[in-house]
Amino acid sequence: MRKMSSMSNQKRVLITGGAGFIGSHLCDRFINEGYRVVAIDNLITGNLENIAHLFPLEEFEFYNHDVSKFVHVPGNIDYILHFASPASPIDYLQMPIQTLKVGSLGTHNLLGLARVKNARVLIASTSEVYGDPLVHPQSEEYWGNVNPIGPRGVYDEAKRFQEAMTMAYHTYHGLETRIVRIFNTYGPRMRVNDGRVLPAFFSQAIRGEGLTVFGDGNQTRSFCYVDDLVEGIYRLLLSDYQLPVNMGNPAEITILEFADEILKLVNNPKAHIIYKPLPIDDPKQRKPDITRANEILGWQPKVNRHEGLKKTYEYFKEVVSVD
Repeated sequence: MRKMSSMSNQKRVLITGGAGFIGSHLCDRFINEGYRVVAIDNLITGNLENIAHLFPLEEFEFYNHDVSKFVHVPGNIDYILHFASPASPIDYLQMPIQTLKVGSLGTHNLLGLARVKNARVLIASTSEVYGDPLVHPQSEEYWGNVNPIGPRGVYDEAKRFQEAMTMAYHTYHGLETRIVRIFNTYGPRMRVNDGRVLPAFFSQAIRGEGLTVFGDGNQTRSFCYVDDLVEGIYRLLLSDYQLPVNMGNPAEITILEFADEILKLVNNPKAHIIYKPLPIDDPKQRKPDITRANEILGWQPKVNRHEGLKKTYEYFKEVVSVD
C-alpha cells in the first residue's frame, strides 16, 4: 500500500477496475485534472502495466482487492466510479459467478461506501442492458430485449440489477448517483485476447491469420474512441443528472465492413476473412442515441474511426506477439 498524499485540499476519487482498459484511462484523466486517485482492482482482467506509470506519483494509490467483498478505504472520498467487472464475452462466459457478484454485491458495497463517505457515485452500465434490441437506434427510454438465462445473461442482468440498485439508493437514501451506459469502446490498453471484435481483428490481422466474422457479418456495432468516452464520463460525474445516459459513437458499421477496414489498415497479405456461426443471443444491431448526452452534457464524440483506429493500431503493433 502506498503512502497517502498529504495534499488535503485536493479532491479524492476512488476508481474500481482501475487497472482495466477504461479504468486506467480514467485514472490518467483524474490525475491530470488535479485529483488524488485511489484505484482498486483484483487483476483478474486488469493489468498493472496499464497504471505502472502512476505508481511513483504521490497522488496515486492502488489496492489489490475484490470489491465483491467488503470495501474499506481510509480517509475522505469525494467521488466513486465503479468500473470493476469482466467486460468481454470470453470473460463473463468463463467467470459467470464473479460477473454477477461484482454487479450485485460489488455495487452494493460501493453504494454503501458512498453513503458512509458522503460521496457521489457513478456506475458503469452498458449497452448490453438493451440486449438484442428491437428498437434502433437505442435510446435510454428503451427497456431492452434480454434473455436472462442465456449465456450473455450473467453480464446483461448484472448490469440491469446494478442500475436498479443504484436508483434505489438514490431514491431511498438520497445518494448522489450517476449512470453511464457505455457502447462499444476501443483504444490503447485493450487486452489482446479479451474476445471482443477489435482486439481479435487487430491480433489476427497482425499475425496474418483469418479475421473471424460471426454469422454473415451484417450485424452492426458503433465504436467510440476511449478518449471521447472518458470526456463524457467526466462531464456526467460533475453534472446534476441522475438518470442513465448513453455514451458511444453513433457512426454505425457492419462487422464485415469493419473487418475490411482493419485489413486495409494493417495491410498484411496473409490476413483474410473467415466465417463462423453467430453466437447465441449476439446482438444484431448496436447504435446509441446520444441525444441526452448532447443536450445535457454538451457531449459528442470528436475522434473519427479512421483516426482512432490508427492510434489503436500503433498500440497493438507493440503488444501482439508474432511467431
